[in-house]
Amino acid sequence: MANILEHRVPEFEVDEVFIKRWSPRAFQEKEVPEDLLFSLFEAARWAPSAYNSQPWRFIIARTKEDREKFHTFISDFNLLWCKKAPVLVLILSKTKEDGKNIVSHAFDTGAAWGYLSIQAMKHGLITHPMTGFDFAKAREVLNIPEEYAIQALVAIGYQGKKEDLPEHLQEREFPKGRRPLKESVFEGSFGQPFHTDQ
Repeated sequence: MANILEHRVPEFEVDEVFIKRWSPRAFQEKEVPEDLLFSLFEAARWAPSAYNSQPWRFIIARTKEDREKFHTFISDFNLLWCKKAPVLVLILSKTKEDGKNIVSHAFDTGAAWGYLSIQAMKHGLITHPMTGFDFAKAREVLNIPEEYAIQALVAIGYQGKKEDLPEHLQEREFPKGRRPLKESVFEGSFGQPFHTDQ
């Protein structure tokens, strides 16, 4: 397993769960117990959303038959590694309610995904989100209504050994760092750096 702290050093104090969560591609072919799996969706359920609209929806594939159905719309590159994942989840967001646009549907659904990913990490599971798949085919294969936007596909399971990946993926199997906070957080107006005593 990669030594995460070799690749990730926080600038400010933060719970280690945020540093330790990353997106490996090496999965064990090991089933996730149902109660453990559904605890991830329970965590997602409690994410904040505008007007409590809870626009997120999840389509899960945990049987061989359902996973193979998902495989029909996943890119060849992602199939190289995610075929071993015991659970695949397509994340959707509802874009309209009572004929009105839910302007924060993607933002709120992103919060739900974040909750899910942290809960997974706390239970010793890994998650790897991807957008490398055919969105239109996924909509067709899974009968997704037009008022739902497809956001991402996530592989969930237990971390495997990087040596089990194709060689060109092994070299990418480590936690990535992040750009400095000052490049993401501005104060007062866009592009203006924030000031601290630190």
